[in-house]
Amino acid sequence: MTGALASDLTRFRDLMTRRLGLQLDDGKSAFLAEVLDRRVKAARSSVEDYLCFLESSGGAREELRLLAGELTVAETYFFRHAPQMEAFAEVALPDRVQVQSHCRRLRILSAGCASGEEAYSLAMLVREHLPDAETWEVSIRGFDVNPAVLEKAVRAQYSAWSLRETTEALSRRWFRAEGRHFAVDDSIRTMVTFEESNLTEDDPMLWRPGAFDVVFCRNVIMYFTPEVAQAVVGRIARSLAPGGYLFLGHAETLRGLSTDFHLRHTHETFYYQRGEASEQMGAVARPATGRTALSPAAPLAAAVETADSWVEAIRGASDRVQALTATSSAGAVRPPDSRLPATGARGRPAEPGWDLGVAMGLLRQERFAEAEAVIRGLPSEAARNPDVLLLRAVLLAHAGRSMEAERVCTNLLALDELSAGAHYVTALCREHAGDHAGAIDCDQVAIYLDPGFAMPHLHWGLQARRAGDRQTARAKLREALLLLEREDASRVLLFGGGFSREALVGLCRAELAACGGDR
Repeated sequence: MTGALASDLTRFRDLMTRRLGLQLDDGKSAFLAEVLDRRVKAARSSVEDYLCFLESSGGAREELRLLAGELTVAETYFFRHAPQMEAFAEVALPDRVQVQSHCRRLRILSAGCASGEEAYSLAMLVREHLPDAETWEVSIRGFDVNPAVLEKAVRAQYSAWSLRETTEALSRRWFRAEGRHFAVDDSIRTMVTFEESNLTEDDPMLWRPGAFDVVFCRNVIMYFTPEVAQAVVGRIARSLAPGGYLFLGHAETLRGLSTDFHLRHTHETFYYQRGEASEQMGAVARPATGRTALSPAAPLAAAVETADSWVEAIRGASDRVQALTATSSAGAVRPPDSRLPATGARGRPAEPGWDLGVAMGLLRQERFAEAEAVIRGLPSEAARNPDVLLLRAVLLAHAGRSMEAERVCTNLLALDELSAGAHYVTALCREHAGDHAGAIDCDQVAIYLDPGFAMPHLHWGLQARRAGDRQTARAKLREALLLLEREDASRVLLFGGGFSREALVGLCRAELAACGGDR
């Protein structure tokens, strides 16, 4: 590299975080070094002079634009992630058409549009699914920080590789061959405009209140620091009309970023709908730090085999209480930290809460009924505290009182519908009620909201094994096994049903072996 040291690379990374809001972890060090080396050579400068230039207040704006383009991936193609495109065409579009029927006007934004395939795909879907689209005023805007890819978007000429997920019928209708390339039909091109814009900048003209009916911002916020991502999502929320739709990348969520949206799950994908008004939320949930009580692993697989559901297996944990804990007064039990794991409520300002240490200690000892009684004894205003509601739902589910647990989860999700923990507990309740499809759907939501949450993977795997779906069971149990190895101790305590990490790992291995997978 051109005279750059590790300290230069750290300085460059910090600059990109401060100036562009990009989150660049150590795994991207080699890539960052290549970019820095390339730009230093292009500037015919020393590393020190180049970094000083970037740190200048206004002179580096053009260079920062180029860097933003280099440091973000612009690869895309038409109709990428088909389930989201189907949800747009069959849910979001008809809904917004009905809402806007009085003015016959639709406004759609493709934020981080790269070379334009996404924006043009949306225009094609509008023409395909809105028969009288010519009589509507439809505006589709594409924004990106990279001027090079925007030039390609404006040209609207693409290789066959960009059309690899485009059906033959759509290809014939909306493209024409031009040598080795395919040009977008003029009727589609006129629906779309492209502009250079940095999503990290708060442009009041761009983010006007209620400016858009639908926003696609896929695989963009994943590059930003949490603070910048939260600010960007806030601007998008402001610019969406009430009831408007937001589509993120399939691995991105609003959990911990915004409470302005409702989660939607159709077409085997997830997306968001802008609420009518922001809701006040309760306290932020924080991880507990107490250690998980150990329990014998051997009886767990047998308990699962003989129980009708995972809830029944959990309920059987009470039979092991005397062997695991000595009798003690409720007041003597107090783990070091009484806050709940981050799988509960997220994305809200912290508020003073109640000391839940006594209930958590009783949960640790599998004294579920006593812990639930402690929760019932809290002041009436605790009924709107997400931490309290989540703990009570867990305790009710562990006690086999699934209908009550599900009602508590419903109340919690009314406050914070992005609570992965509440969706997981609801999955337990649905399974106990015999609604296996509903249980798996809730597990899917919990996994989407928190991909590192082990228990919904385990629960889904157990259901799949009982249903004879060995392929799904093996996939989910393997994932659960990996996640359990690094799962936070407080989450094992709260959601493990009274079983230790070691017991749950043993269960995963036993179930994998039973369905023909490796241990």
